[in-house]
Amino acid sequence: MEKHSKAEPLHILFFPFFAPGHMVPMVDLAKLFSSHGVKSTILTTHASAPLSQPTIDHFNSNSTHHHHLLPIIALQLVPFPSAEAGLPPGVENVVSVTTPEMRAKMIQAISLFRQPFDQILREQLIDAVITDNFFVWSSDAAAEFGVLRLVFSGSGVFNHCVGDNLLRYDPMSALQTEDETVVIPGLPHKIEMLRTQMLDPKKRPELWKLALDMREAAEKSFGDVVNSFYDLESHYVEHYRNFIGRRAWLVGPLSLYNRDVADNSRRGNKVSIDWDECLNWLDSKQPGSVLYVCFGTLSHISNAQLREIDASGKDFIWVVRDTEGGLDWLPEGLEERRGLIIRGWAPQILILNHTAVGAFLTHCGWNSCTEGVSAGVPLIIWPLFADQFYNEKVVVEIEKVGVAIGAKEFGFSLDTRSLIMADVIEKAVERVMGEGEEAAAVRKRARELRRRRRGRWKRVDHLLLI
Repeated sequence: MEKHSKAEPLHILFFPFFAPGHMVPMVDLAKLFSSHGVKSTILTTHASAPLSQPTIDHFNSNSTHHHHLLPIIALQLVPFPSAEAGLPPGVENVVSVTTPEMRAKMIQAISLFRQPFDQILREQLIDAVITDNFFVWSSDAAAEFGVLRLVFSGSGVFNHCVGDNLLRYDPMSALQTEDETVVIPGLPHKIEMLRTQMLDPKKRPELWKLALDMREAAEKSFGDVVNSFYDLESHYVEHYRNFIGRRAWLVGPLSLYNRDVADNSRRGNKVSIDWDECLNWLDSKQPGSVLYVCFGTLSHISNAQLREIDASGKDFIWVVRDTEGGLDWLPEGLEERRGLIIRGWAPQILILNHTAVGAFLTHCGWNSCTEGVSAGVPLIIWPLFADQFYNEKVVVEIEKVGVAIGAKEFGFSLDTRSLIMADVIEKAVERVMGEGEEAAAVRKRARELRRRRRGRWKRVDHLLLI
């Protein structure tokens, strides 16, 4: 492969995993690179393209920075091998996955993208690739073509440290009963978790193997690009560099790169509510009086659990994306009395940054964590699966900018999780939105973390390019 002339910009290929929580921040990352003169190409499939196309089009139509014309971001589409993977037609994104069998086939389908990935590296002048950590084979593929590979996982540094130490020491192998706790060895803080809150290698050996493969591929890569910032995870940035020994560049929160209504309205799926309507509703509320509730794009919440959530007595904005039977659970007249229900994709960053929002009840996905923290909003943490129980530790125990709801079961399906009752939810909301000393302290720490992050982002509006 011939190298281009020095006058041409660097060309980086971005390849996100097929899930909104992975695609949205990687598109933000491509925008950040392109704003510094890098030519960016995002690789995805036809069904996942709508998550990226609107924000890319908006960036390209406004591609000037300090009076210089920027390289546009290209979107390159490849077919999704549904038939080869045994998936139904049209199931090309984790959002469409409805059964454990489909989830396993989605993971299997990842390996089938090696051939089109190789073809792009063969035919185009690519200087570096930034690929999702799920694409473990991309490390070897990049090496074969003499191209740097950087890893993007969508989670924070703390999660990387915990994952590496679990794989390194395997403390769960010695456990005998379901109700035992695990102290994660080798970390700067004492981090203790229930066995039921963690990915259990005995119960999910295929996911444990995938984690081992991802670690091996990351160790062969040039380094990690992380959607986080130093003030949020300072102890673990140092631990990652000094103990684990891998390079890591912190580029977050990437959500801050979306600086106006137009940017945020085009980020991810099409927003399902008119922003002016949402803004007018928020403007009618007192500062800090609104509870924002959102469990992310992949979470399934039972109707029985949804009924329990309506216990805070607070005005609320509630994002509802998946229920067992529409909105049959919704108490009659609730929305008219004190709530705004958003049925679908919400302009989350705009909502969180409104002064009326006083707390964020969240599943604790990493994107939601960084977006809430960046807005200075205290978090009420309700983890469900993936890295969410680890993220809870960062928010609640290390930075103390939120409180835990008390979730104890790691699980993708509804029947694996215990019902959390209304009185527990009400107490958690009061702990961050009430008048007590604890609530005041949590809110103060959240505002301070926001101030430090925003100040640093304004002062250091650049990215170290390799």
